[in-house]
This record gives sequence, C-alpha cells and structure tokens, in this order.
Amino acid sequence: MSDLEIQADLGRQARAREPRRRRIGVAEALAAAFALFLVVAAVAPSVLAPGDPLAIDPLSAFQPPNLAHWFGTDESGRDIFTRVSHGTGGSLVIGILATAIGLGLGIVLGTMAGMLGRVVDFTVNRFLEVLFAFPGLLLALLVILVFGPGTQTATVAVGLATAPGYARIIRGQLISVRSSAFVEAATVLGRGRRQILVRHILPNTLAPLFVLGTLGIGQAVVWASALSYLGLGAAPPAAEWGAMLSAGRTYITSAWWMAFFPGLFIVLTAVTATSLGRALERRLRHA
Repeated sequence: MSDLEIQADLGRQARAREPRRRRIGVAEALAAAFALFLVVAAVAPSVLAPGDPLAIDPLSAFQPPNLAHWFGTDESGRDIFTRVSHGTGGSLVIGILATAIGLGLGIVLGTMAGMLGRVVDFTVNRFLEVLFAFPGLLLALLVILVFGPGTQTATVAVGLATAPGYARIIRGQLISVRSSAFVEAATVLGRGRRQILVRHILPNTLAPLFVLGTLGIGQAVVWASALSYLGLGAAPPAAEWGAMLSAGRTYITSAWWMAFFPGLFIVLTAVTATSLGRALERRLRHA
C-alpha cells in the first residue's frame, strides 16, 4: 500500500470517528429535554399548569398524586405540580442572577490578579484565601446576617459566595493564556498591555466562562433553595422550591409528596446544568 493510500485510509477512519464523537448521548438528550421543560415552565408556566399556584382548596388537602393532581396537594389543597411549575421561573432567575454576580466579581478579581503584577496578585490571592476559609454556604449566611433575609439578599449572598471560586479559576486561565506563544508574539510586535488583554487574552478566556456559568447555575439553584429551606430566602406561601421543601418537611411521614417533588426538581436542575456544562466543555475542547 502506497503512502497516499495509507493517508487516504487514515482520513476515512478519522471522518468515520468524527460523527461518533459529536453524537449526542442519552444523558445529554435527557438533560436537554428537561432544560427545555424548565425554560417553558419559566417563561410560560400557564402552558404547563394553568391553575393559580396560591389558590387554596381545603377540601382537597393532602391528596396523594393522582390523575387530577399529578404531584398531589399540600396542607391547603394547593396543587403541587402547579406550584412547582410556577416556581421554576423564580428559582432559575435566582440561579442565573447569582451566577452572573459571582462570575462578574470573579472576572474582575481574576483579571486583576492575573494581569496587574505581583503585588496586586499577592493582595487578591490573600483576600481570596480569607474568603475560602469560610464554606460557601456559611459565607452566604454571613451576608444574610448582615443585610437581612429575603429573595434579593439570598441572590446576592449566593453570588458573593461563589465569586472566590470563579476568581481563582479565571486567574489560572489568564496566566495560562498570557504565557502562550501568540501572546508572546504580540508582545514582541510592540502591542500595548490593554490591546493584548482585549484582543488576545480575554477572547481566549471567555470560552471556559460559558462552561463555568452553566455549571454554576445548578449550584446557585441548590444554594438558594437551601437558604429558602432555612427560612432566609423566599418565604411561604411563595411557589419557590426551597420554601416548598421547607413547608413539606413537617408532613414528611404523612404526605411525602409535598417535599419529594420540589426536592426532585432541585436535584434534576442541578444534574441537568452539570450534564449540559460538561457536554459544552467536551465540545469546546474538540472544536
């Protein structure tokens, strides 16, 4: 077999492997389907559950899951499926806003540490180490202790608690990109620091941020729900997953569905965000 035939055969094998590498797996398909359900529930919850999530019906209280009430009813006769569907928007908004706050602060701190010299890098790193001394949820609790409970405070608290981790990752990514060959070539050609940062370093650092943001939404939803469960976020009777989970714990032995379905949606949302984030990371790595 000639060299050209060998190269052609290797090319065919590579092309044959490429569709398999890009094929969507079962886990990714399920995650995408559930993410679509969450988007519909967040944007137009009445399409999935046309009822009022706050409407009470004492005669229908504590009904187990059935054809009329897919997820059962709570102590006031409210339909849990309706409340879970209408609470999707609030939970996702909290998760997205908290992730945006954490990423924004992480970008600022990470860029300062990675680009402004050793003194700034040392100062920012010591500040991040102080923040890392507190567990993330404990740091969020400290913020709420200072500013008081509430949905807005919980959103800011979760964002502040996640910022140190984002800052450390972004700093490492910036240092890695800064030492690459194309940045060194731009420096040799006389490009200014700001031009190198804007045109070369930041564009090559943004790709991992999409992955971080996707993964962070699931984490932020879990933390915000935990704060609501502790009574520091959304308060009952709000149709918010953490608040519903907190209300259902009182009846966990007699009406398990009240806590099960809100908790299930919290877990599925976190798993979905993780699956989509890792799928996005794989595709960016092979791009």
